[in-house]
Amino acid sequence: MASQESQEFNRNIMVGFIGGGRMAQAMAKGFINSGLVRATNIVVSDSSPLALQSLQQLGVRTTQSNKEVVADSELVVVAVKPNVVKKVLEEVSPEVSTDKQVFVSIAAGVTISSLEQVLPQGTRVIRVMPNTPSLVQAGASVLSPGSNARRGDPEVVRTLLGSVGLCEEGAESLLDAVTGLSGSGPAYAFAAIESMADGGVKMGLPRELALKLAAQTLLGAAKMVLETGKHPGQLKDEVCSPAGTTISAMHVLENRGFRASLIDAVEAATLRARELGASN
Repeated sequence: MASQESQEFNRNIMVGFIGGGRMAQAMAKGFINSGLVRATNIVVSDSSPLALQSLQQLGVRTTQSNKEVVADSELVVVAVKPNVVKKVLEEVSPEVSTDKQVFVSIAAGVTISSLEQVLPQGTRVIRVMPNTPSLVQAGASVLSPGSNARRGDPEVVRTLLGSVGLCEEGAESLLDAVTGLSGSGPAYAFAAIESMADGGVKMGLPRELALKLAAQTLLGAAKMVLETGKHPGQLKDEVCSPAGTTISAMHVLENRGFRASLIDAVEAATLRARELGASN
């Protein structure tokens, strides 16, 4: 639970989003639902009327002007595609106040140094890799502060992101791997839920029941890892009784390369994040 000092800060902070896509919507909704940021204290810019319409339903202010977002915000979240980050930051640079604002970039692969080079000298920058479960206050984020970030800046960002899930601080060199694991990871989990549900349907379960059981099973397994502190291998072994159903299923997964496929998926997403960074 946030301290009284954090509640006072978060009640007054002005948060802006440049880009109103799914990740920005997830973060904005999470901040609002947590009670840390009022909807009226959030402004979002986007060129898409559809995105702005979705955001307006949250009660936030919307605009098509990126400069307006920067002028009106203390914390500016850069939530555009990596290939347009430089263009957007060059556009808003005249509005930047290094004393007033902190820039938080969630653009995959875009390095802190590249952000600092485009923004005015001394701009406070923090790079973050969040994920979409922030929408339901179950996100997983890692932040890395830039060279100009002040002592309290990471804590401000960590408090906000902590209100919508897990938030850790780490070296920037880790963020591409974070992208490959937790940033892209919800898609792997959704595919697993869908596949497990399909298996249930194949064996006679109604679709709605199969989906609920599959989703709840992954949720419960994740909670057991986080709350028991046990290694997932140990928890797996505890489910696999001798000559039982689960060990038979695990044998099939091993034969099909289940674990290797997930490792390869994280690696592929990490390498793609590095490619994106190199091209921007």
